[in-house]
Amino acid sequence: MDSDMQLDAAFIRGLTQRRLSRGEMLKATGAGIGSLSLASLLAACGTGGASGTSGSGATAVGSTAWWDKQKKGSTLSFANWPLYIDKTQKNGRTDHPSLDKFTNATGIKVHYQEVIQSYESFFGKIRPSLAAGQSIGYDLIIMGYPKWLGLMIQLGYLVPLDHAKLPNFNKNAASFAKNPFYDPGNRYSVPWQTGLTAIGYNPKLTGRPITSLQDLMDPAFRGKIGMFGDITDMPNTALLAVGVNPTKATVSDWHKAANWLQRQKNAGLVRQYYDQDYIDALTKGDVWLSMAYSGDIYQANLSGAHLEFVVPKEGALLWADCMCIPKHASNPLGALDLMDFVYKPDIAAMITEYIDYITPVATAKQAILKNAAQASSLSEKKSLRSLASSELVFPTKADSAKFHFYANVPNSKQQEWNNLFEPIYQS
Repeated sequence: MDSDMQLDAAFIRGLTQRRLSRGEMLKATGAGIGSLSLASLLAACGTGGASGTSGSGATAVGSTAWWDKQKKGSTLSFANWPLYIDKTQKNGRTDHPSLDKFTNATGIKVHYQEVIQSYESFFGKIRPSLAAGQSIGYDLIIMGYPKWLGLMIQLGYLVPLDHAKLPNFNKNAASFAKNPFYDPGNRYSVPWQTGLTAIGYNPKLTGRPITSLQDLMDPAFRGKIGMFGDITDMPNTALLAVGVNPTKATVSDWHKAANWLQRQKNAGLVRQYYDQDYIDALTKGDVWLSMAYSGDIYQANLSGAHLEFVVPKEGALLWADCMCIPKHASNPLGALDLMDFVYKPDIAAMITEYIDYITPVATAKQAILKNAAQASSLSEKKSLRSLASSELVFPTKADSAKFHFYANVPNSKQQEWNNLFEPIYQS
């Protein structure tokens, strides 16, 4: 998949600063800290969830009647990660062309703030206000699945969406972005960007294509295999390896997955259980194949590596960073408008041309090809065409059919899950 992609200046415009990789996000957020269960987080919050109404006898927040009462404000505050949207530099000022287009179309000025350095720390900052029934100062925020979005939903901190006001999402969202396991019916969220956890490999070193998670068990690669050392991605990948859909996994299936991982470890196949440094080991050739995040492989290839990312026949894990509206937002209607606006193919294309994750708007590909045809330079034409053809950004239908969500571990079973999988990578 685009392993021979060449680096050129046109392609990396907007990427002049180093982005946080997905692995660094997860490490920072504590998404792999399985011992921190939802039950303990709820207890720490000191609340069973925010009220679903705005007061005694009041209209339920998020109901059709509630939305009909909302008035659009002239400004909108949007909290996101750094370097996670299109940007340009003009006269020493940073602009976001997609947001400028939104302002021109709606009259709403967006106060865009790159304030999320980790989901854990961001949640810690906004939780006291939400628990007290107060505004957090943001109308639109990004929260991530598989952990933090679910926590916000269960605490009752998010406004249910009015899908009658999301025509672009309803028309243009990719199939994997609609009605997800983690938010049925997209009641509280729609994806901002998504990505995959599967296998990255160096074809020159493996000597053959990698097509299956069972390749991570091949004795020919003894000592040259990288695995994630975490309590989330590694166990869920192992569930896929033993033929189990993680969302339907039983405790018995967990044991099968743990046994698969233990056999792999006992055979000496794993060089190391990695955090984010797996990508360096893969690029240098210390490992030949490894569990990997799609965005990391894409970034490595932009920097001159020649790696492949594959959705194995057993499938890949899909994660998502999602747009949602916190309770007590001052301009929820404006936030809903922006959520829908970025699902326009031309706007999604603008964002995709600057960041390297899977866009939830599949038709953005045609918009990028149109931009390529209109590009003034040969290098820009080439870079945009390469982007549009990248299966790391626009997965094939065959690959999309193999996307899986993560296991939903009950709070009462979290410690059993931890006890099964933590010793494999910690010892």
